[in-house]
Amino acid sequence: DVVLAIARRLVKLIGAEPGMKAVMTRNSDHFVSLGGRVAIARRVKAHLLVSIHADAWVKSNVRGSSVFALSQKGATSAAARWLAKNQNESATVNKQVATVLVDMTSTWTIGYSLGLGAAVLDELRSINRLHKGKVEQAGFAVLKGQGIPSILVETAFISNPTEEQLLKNANHQQKLAQAILTGIKKQLAADKTLVEQG
Repeated sequence: DVVLAIARRLVKLIGAEPGMKAVMTRNSDHFVSLGGRVAIARRVKAHLLVSIHADAWVKSNVRGSSVFALSQKGATSAAARWLAKNQNESATVNKQVATVLVDMTSTWTIGYSLGLGAAVLDELRSINRLHKGKVEQAGFAVLKGQGIPSILVETAFISNPTEEQLLKNANHQQKLAQAILTGIKKQLAADKTLVEQG
């Protein structure tokens, strides 16, 4: 109800941009495995992979937006490590999919992902409190899209009553989608490499 709505809004915004096209890993309320999401991104030769989430925690007062990128060296915090472990264990990865989930070793790819994440996080800062003031890193399976710069956006904490209401609000969803797009455009403007490849 929340992240799919935000993703659809982002797709519309991207579709209105010249030279940009969005492909969704799902367009209805059904589960796509983490490996399946990466496989879709690879199949369409995606230049970027953006995974949109709503965070949750056992304490309802925890709040804020976060952005994650892949880490080669492990998680940047205990929370990032726990979140990645929790997300990764939610899917069964068979041998065929495991070949898709090859660890990214490209310094450029991770560096680009960090730059993209920072640009998106900076935009999110203007519409919501940040849970962490910098891009966190962890070994999320969905971010291991071999050679594809990837970020995971935690829009807000759906377990926080105030943020839950924001996440359900159409205007706020639009602001989140616009913030993600603006961050993407700022990163593309800062580094024309992906545009030139297209």
